[in-house]
Amino acid sequence: MDIERMNEIITQRPNLANAIGMHFVSTPDDDTCVATMHVDERNCQPMGLLSGGASLALAEYLAGVGSSALCPDRACVGVNVSGSHVRSAYVGDTVTATARIVHRGRTLHVWNVSITDSKGAVLSTVSVMNFMIEKPKENKA
Repeated sequence: MDIERMNEIITQRPNLANAIGMHFVSTPDDDTCVATMHVDERNCQPMGLLSGGASLALAEYLAGVGSSALCPDRACVGVNVSGSHVRSAYVGDTVTATARIVHRGRTLHVWNVSITDSKGAVLSTVSVMNFMIEKPKENKA
């Protein structure tokens, strides 16, 4: 999935993705997108573990990037995020989120996101549902 246009938009404005260190990557698959995030003080708990909230934010943001890439003339809003955390990542590691669209309707998109550590071990599995709406007139980016 080509997400370069979304990358340009994300890097030009202050937002959550930049604040906690998300980086988005295009893939050759039309139904898959990828993001990485280095685990550091911006996205971890005081004990030095990746925050579950940061993992959920990574998954929801990535699914939103994917939906926005698939429907560039629409706006995407997350309406449901549900995840399970099965392992931890520590400061210094880099995690990778891989999102695959499992339903692409006219108004609803459903994504399954898997977050793994640098060794490929699954840390979290997340389901994200996005609602596609008309873009607000004041923000046609």
